[in-house]
Amino acid sequence: MIDIFLVSAIILTFTIFLCLYRVVFGPGVENRLIAVNTIGTKTIILLVIIGFIFVRPIFIDISIVYAMITFIATLAIAKYLRRGCIC
Repeated sequence: MIDIFLVSAIILTFTIFLCLYRVVFGPGVENRLIAVNTIGTKTIILLVIIGFIFVRPIFIDISIVYAMITFIATLAIAKYLRRGCIC
């Protein structure tokens, strides 16, 4: 069972690097924002998988906090892009 989690963690890490390529060389700001949000989501899943592999439930708590931070940051950046300021 751990082998399945390990393989999925490796695949997720590879796809994170693919999204990082889109962040650096993206065609527009909106595409870069979506790529950063996708990296955040995949990082959350990766933290949960690490928590299952090492039998440490603290990683699940860390992933919940990280999910809240990325959600708030994505909303703030989207609001900034829409109106031009965070007011």
